[in-house]
Amino acid sequence: MQLFNTMTRRKQPLAPLEPNTVRMYVCGITVYDYCHIGHGRVMVAFDVVTRYLRARGYNVNYVRNITDVDDKIIRRAAENNESISALTERMIDAMHEDERRIGVLPPDEEPRATAHMHDIIAMVETLIEKGHAYAADNGDVYYRVRSFADYGKLSNRNPDDMRAGARIDVEEAKEDPLDFVLWKKAKPGESSWPSPWGDGRPGWHIECSAMSKCCLGESFDIHGGGADLVFPHHENEIAQSEGASDKPFVANWMHVGALRIDGEKMSKSLGNFFFLRDVLEHNDPEVVRYLLLASHYRSPINYADDSLEDARRSLLRFYTALDGVEAKQGSVSDEFSTRFYAAMDDDFNTPVALAALFDLARELNRARSDDPQSAPALAFELKRLANILGLLERAPSEFLQGGSQQALPLPAAEIEARIEARAAAKQAKQFDEADRIRAELEALGIVLKDTREGTHWVFDKR
Repeated sequence: MQLFNTMTRRKQPLAPLEPNTVRMYVCGITVYDYCHIGHGRVMVAFDVVTRYLRARGYNVNYVRNITDVDDKIIRRAAENNESISALTERMIDAMHEDERRIGVLPPDEEPRATAHMHDIIAMVETLIEKGHAYAADNGDVYYRVRSFADYGKLSNRNPDDMRAGARIDVEEAKEDPLDFVLWKKAKPGESSWPSPWGDGRPGWHIECSAMSKCCLGESFDIHGGGADLVFPHHENEIAQSEGASDKPFVANWMHVGALRIDGEKMSKSLGNFFFLRDVLEHNDPEVVRYLLLASHYRSPINYADDSLEDARRSLLRFYTALDGVEAKQGSVSDEFSTRFYAAMDDDFNTPVALAALFDLARELNRARSDDPQSAPALAFELKRLANILGLLERAPSEFLQGGSQQALPLPAAEIEARIEARAAAKQAKQFDEADRIRAELEALGIVLKDTREGTHWVFDKR
C-alpha cells in the first residue's frame, strides 16, 4: 500500500512499526456545537481508511479524541447558561447520532481531554525539564519554539519568516512571539484543574500529544485530520511530542481536503454553513456518504445540490443492478476486485475504486439477461466490495422505493394497490387501463419494472 505523507509530500509504502498492526490517531471534534458537513467528511474519510485496512488484514487501533474543554466550550456554556459538562455531553451524544446515521463506525478509543489531565500535566513537566517550555510570570506555561530545531517541517514554514508577522498580546508573557501556550491560568469562574503552576487548563495542542501517547505510545503509524490542522495544530503536536520523547512522532501524516459549498469556502458569515444533522435530515445519509467518497480524500470537494443529485443517481444505478438478484457467494472473475484493491492501495483512491464498481454493476446488468446463473455471484461481489466503503448495505428495495429520507408521492401501500390494479387490468386484457395506471405512476416518479418474478417499482425523483 502507498500512502501520501504530508510530511514528505510524496507517496510512500505503509510499513507499520509493529507487524500487521496499524495504530492511527485522528483529531476529533471540539464539542461546543453540532458537527458540520466538513467534520462529516473527515469522519467518513478515516472510517473508510479503517474499514479498508481491516479488509486488507491489518489489526487497526483507531483513536479519535474529543476536546471537551477549551475557550469556545467555556463561552458557549456561558451563553447557554448551562454547565460545561452538560453542553459537552449533549454535543457528544449528537455527534454519535450523526456518525451512526452516516454509517461511520465508532473508533476503538475515544479519549477526552478532561480525563487525561494527569498525562497532560506530566508532559508539560517533561518539556520544562528538557528546556522546551517555561512558566511565565502571568501563570501560563509556554512552549519555547526556538528550542525545537525542526519546527515547521510539516507545514514547510520557516520560523524566521513566521516571526516577521507575529506579535505578542499585551496579556501574554512570552519570550518569543512564536511561543504557544501549553497550560493556561484559570480566569475567575472558569473550570480548572490543579497543577504545579496553579489552577488552570491545558492549551489545545498539548491535549492531542498527551492523549495519543497514552493510547498509542510515543511513536505510531498514522496521524490524520483536516488540512486546516497542518498548521499550527499538527506542527505544534510534533514539537511537543518529539521534544518530550526525543523520538519520531508519526510515520505517516494524512490530511483531508477542504469542503466547499457551491464553490465557496463554508462560513457562517457567508450563510453557507451546514450542520451535518441538517444535511442528513433532508437527504438520504447514504447519498451524502457517497458524495463524500466520490472525490479523493486529499482533494477539495464541492457540496451542492447538483453534486448530491449526481451521488443519488450513482447509487440508483448500483441498487437497480442489485434489485431482484439474490446475492450469493460464487466464482467470478477477479478483474473487478483487482482493480478495486489496486485503487484503494494507491492512497485510498475511492473515485477509481468506484469506477471499478460501476463496471462490475454493468457486468451484473448484462448477466441478468444473458447469463442469469452468474448474476448472484456478481451481486455478492458488488456488495462485498462496496461494503468496504460503507455503501450498498441496505436492501435494494429500501433505497429504490424512497429510502428513509425521500418523501414518496403516495403511501407505499397505495402504490402496491395500483400495481395490483394494473395487473388485474392486464389479466382482463384491458390494456388501455393498464397503460393509464403505469403512466399515472410514472408522472409521480414511480417507475415500474416488469420481471419474471413480478412487477417491481422504483421511486426516481428527478
